[in-house]
Amino acid sequence: MLWEFRAARPTDAEWMAELRAVVMRPDLERLGRYDPVRVRTRFLDAYAPELTRVIVVDGADAGLVAVRPEGDETWIEHFYLDPSLQGRGIGGAVLATLLAEGPVAGPFRLNVLQGSPARRLYERHGFVEDAADEIDVFMTLPGSAVGR
Repeated sequence: MLWEFRAARPTDAEWMAELRAVVMRPDLERLGRYDPVRVRTRFLDAYAPELTRVIVVDGADAGLVAVRPEGDETWIEHFYLDPSLQGRGIGGAVLATLLAEGPVAGPFRLNVLQGSPARRLYERHGFVEDAADEIDVFMTLPGSAVGR
């Protein structure tokens, strides 16, 4: 499967919010936190097209990822891929590409829901747990530094 990035547009917000709801639903339900309105609203309230890239697979929009500088850290956020494409190496290739570009302001950080299978992807790429609560696991890529 061929994939590439394209710049996100403000008009992408609605399908992205819907994809987020679909991708996160199993984990949020398992944690007793799924709310069909809130899962979409939280994305729409935070959506920044200038920080977001669309993941295009075989010519079709299939996911998204945002890279957001905050102080002296770079957060990888809103990393969602259509469930029908998960487990095929696309997420790993996207993450490897982002890491190779380097952080905007180091180090790379992210959070993942407790028990999410996505955690294994991040661990395979070197992320380690910094902190956790009953909902989230916060992770950092040790040694990542400013590269852009």
